[in-house]
Amino acid sequence: MVSRIEIQRNAYYDSVTLMSIAGRVLKMDGVSEAIVSMGTAMNKELAEDVGFSKEELAEASENDLLLAVKAQEETILDDAFAEIHAAFNEKSSQKKSQTERRYSLTKEALAAEAEANLALISVQGEFAAREAEMALDKGLHVMMFSDNVDVEDEKRLKEKAVDQNLFMMGPDCGTAMIQGTGLGFANAVRPGSIGLVAASGTGLQEVAAQIDRIGGGITHGIGTGGRDLSSDIGGLMMKQGIRALEADEMTEVIVLVSKPPAKEVEEDILSQVKQLKKPVVISFIDGDKTNVHQVGAYFGENLTDTARKAVALSQGKQPEDDDAFDLQAEDLPDENHWQAGQTDIRGLFCGGTLCSEALSVLRNAGFAVKSNVAKRQKEQVADVSVSRGHTLLDLGEDEFTVGRPHPMIDPQVRNDRMVAEAADPATRVVLLDVELGYGSHEDPVGAALPSIEAAQRAAQDNGRRLEIVAYVLGTDQDPQQLQSSEKRLRDAGVRVAENNVSAVLTAARIAGMKEVSKR
Repeated sequence: MVSRIEIQRNAYYDSVTLMSIAGRVLKMDGVSEAIVSMGTAMNKELAEDVGFSKEELAEASENDLLLAVKAQEETILDDAFAEIHAAFNEKSSQKKSQTERRYSLTKEALAAEAEANLALISVQGEFAAREAEMALDKGLHVMMFSDNVDVEDEKRLKEKAVDQNLFMMGPDCGTAMIQGTGLGFANAVRPGSIGLVAASGTGLQEVAAQIDRIGGGITHGIGTGGRDLSSDIGGLMMKQGIRALEADEMTEVIVLVSKPPAKEVEEDILSQVKQLKKPVVISFIDGDKTNVHQVGAYFGENLTDTARKAVALSQGKQPEDDDAFDLQAEDLPDENHWQAGQTDIRGLFCGGTLCSEALSVLRNAGFAVKSNVAKRQKEQVADVSVSRGHTLLDLGEDEFTVGRPHPMIDPQVRNDRMVAEAADPATRVVLLDVELGYGSHEDPVGAALPSIEAAQRAAQDNGRRLEIVAYVLGTDQDPQQLQSSEKRLRDAGVRVAENNVSAVLTAARIAGMKEVSKR
């Protein structure tokens, strides 16, 4: 094994670009490690932990671009660095619109772009707060894609934003859809009269996509960042979003989406909702339906039910609980087709909120499940590298993304894990999500198909049957084409569901569930 480090002085690229290039290199045969990042202390420590020279790494400053590759031989290293340089050249040579300009410093951009009203921050977390504060001081709204930002900085910035009647979406805000423009990971959805505020990026995408599929449309999708409804932050941006949507003339229905919020923050949000004149649908995973009904709002049993209720309200109809799910499990083999001990569901998710929803659905269906997104101690997975029993993994969590792109950008980590789970004699069904839209991999289904085939072959080689169930999050307008993506999966022998809940319940039926749960 050989390694090489290159340092490019005073070279800056955004974190999404760097993760994407690292993902390209990691796919190359013979490459075991690839780090393409800014030379921050955290990134240098990461590189040292995987075996790169501490002395060489020390030469990189936080303003330098750090390129580090470990491979089987020198010729592969040469090819890897050629791939890196080619990727940067492609980035630099992409056609620019006549109005696009590039700046080296945020203050230069703020000074030159006087008409701008929103700044998207995607830099290393330790620098993100400084850049966001400059934008807020200039009167700009902020969407902070960056993560690893101190909670104290987040609270201070959000308090400043509220004082100035601005938005401070994030940190770790992966999705927003403002006046029809998608930011971060976003889907192409039709305009309409439904406004969303979400403390979960994939949750916002799922509700917006389901609204589009059943004929509705949205005004805005406001992301808050995942910590917004914690006790430390107090829901500052969700409350700001609620105020904005209540005042927005185009918005007729308000939808709130979150993983479980802190109890006192939930009470504060519900108190605000009680004062609103517009109808509100609330989807807090594992939330309390009674509390929601007491403030005159509608409770979303799940993300799909939330979308259906929002569309009904936007059409002047009274929404009802809808437990009709299109299960793809009618032609199951009987129990004699499974080997002894082949019992388990293994869920491999790129979207964290979909993983959390799956955990809730399976729990309510009577399954004992372990997950790395679980809040309850008895449900927490002991070791993310080993699945035992029914296991749901969010592969976008930090333990899987340190030094690697998010799986929505590069799904290789999920694809590799799929093959490993299929080789486990206990695995009966593999449960997947596939996210389409802007910011996601250009063809996530195409990237998954070789691993799906390898997983099926791994089971067959051991005389076992394997079921794969998938849900494709997207719309007909997304660049990856929803219908084509679904068809290619079906052609590969995958059971494709119309929403995440249907996929989870299909997996549950395959694993032996007799009755369908609503949630």
